[in-house]
Amino acid sequence: MGVHDGLYDRMYIDGRWRPALGDDTIEVLNPADEQVVGRVPAGTAEDVDAAVRAARAAFPGWAATPPAERAARLAALRDELAARREDIAATITAELGAPISFAQGVQSGAPITVAGSYAELAARHSFEERIGNSTVLHEPVGVVGAITPWNYPLHQIVAKVAPALAAGCTVVVKPAEDTPLVAQLFAEAVHAVGLPAGVFNLVTGVGPVAGQALAEHPDVDLVSFTGSTEVGRRIGAVAGGGIKRLALELGGKSANVILPDADLGRAVGVGIANVFANSGQTCSAWTRMLVPADRYAEAVELAVAAAAKYVPGDPLDPATRLGPLVSAKQLDRVRGYIERGVAEGARIVVGGTDPVEGLERGHYVRPTVFADVTPDMTIAQEEIFGPVLAVLPYADEDDAVRIANGTVYGLSGAVWSADEATAAAFARRLHTGQVDINGGRFNPLAPFGGYKQSGLGRELGVHGLAEYLQTKSLQF
Repeated sequence: MGVHDGLYDRMYIDGRWRPALGDDTIEVLNPADEQVVGRVPAGTAEDVDAAVRAARAAFPGWAATPPAERAARLAALRDELAARREDIAATITAELGAPISFAQGVQSGAPITVAGSYAELAARHSFEERIGNSTVLHEPVGVVGAITPWNYPLHQIVAKVAPALAAGCTVVVKPAEDTPLVAQLFAEAVHAVGLPAGVFNLVTGVGPVAGQALAEHPDVDLVSFTGSTEVGRRIGAVAGGGIKRLALELGGKSANVILPDADLGRAVGVGIANVFANSGQTCSAWTRMLVPADRYAEAVELAVAAAAKYVPGDPLDPATRLGPLVSAKQLDRVRGYIERGVAEGARIVVGGTDPVEGLERGHYVRPTVFADVTPDMTIAQEEIFGPVLAVLPYADEDDAVRIANGTVYGLSGAVWSADEATAAAFARRLHTGQVDINGGRFNPLAPFGGYKQSGLGRELGVHGLAEYLQTKSLQF
């Protein structure tokens, strides 16, 4: 089966595909050519209620399933996702516009790795511990409402569903309305491995209707949301009102700090690649590059040269590194920020708001690098979520720390130095959930999540598993 065409008109609830209770649908558009690639039901509060009831009914049986058996189901799910990898990549390219090589590598590869990591964790994790005269049990929280974003549409589903299932929770997923097709592929994979009915449920719909209904449903015990800080604040208020457990993975404005002794060329090149991957639609992207004032001009020149390799193009061409943005709304947002940068006195050294030649259709934006940026400018404070980099000079290390920590966010970051210990010492001063030292590789077992307004809780690895567990102490 290729990319879903026509009407894919069902939701996955209680172990079967069933029609939505209402008639409304969501058209899924290909951002590269603006053609309809599928339609899904726009779920209502009633659809969400049916899914939550199914999850609630399935919870006691799944919670009582031995961890080794849950591990085996997760391993089977990992293998099923691996078998469908080409289909998954093609679907993500069609609905997100991610270049096919990136879709085949990161977008479909990361979720397979993460699913496998939770199969292993479920098998070996100790769900009880002895503390003095107490036995402490780690029990599943219950029914999880997972609301996922469009930018890494399968990875973000797996990063919530896999630990929830490993913990013994049951789940209802409401995927982003821009990219619901890969969520349906995921539901097909779940069905193929024979998870018990109701353990995993999928309701497509728009955030203010289906997402809101899921967040406020009295029978949901934990709400896990990835997306913007603005929406996260609303979901947090709703969940707080219901005294629900809450996990939020929100925005970022991460700093890439290049210390004076670093290999400037490598640090700038990797930094550009980081910001422009996925067309800049990554919450943890290093969108502020901080360089010593006396090497500033050289860094800007290197950034211009590195950016030249990122030419917007057809995402189906394996050579394309930069696809379109996900939607017309996102294109307007990114262009608006670029205009704001110019209005506030920053200098465009590459890119800008002009249409991309030869790409009249599709939501394409020129990859953009700003120089002469000051820390208080909007483009240095707010998350743009497009291929836009701000290059800022700093006077000394204390100044670099002040600039790096000077936003409401704290999700990720990077530090470069010829001396690893120097970089690590600097990294300890950053108020952020992750820091990559000299281009350190992504680790799917390390906790991912933010400080400050970048969120609450952590995903991935044993820390991600802990989010879905609660403790009970037995005293002897």
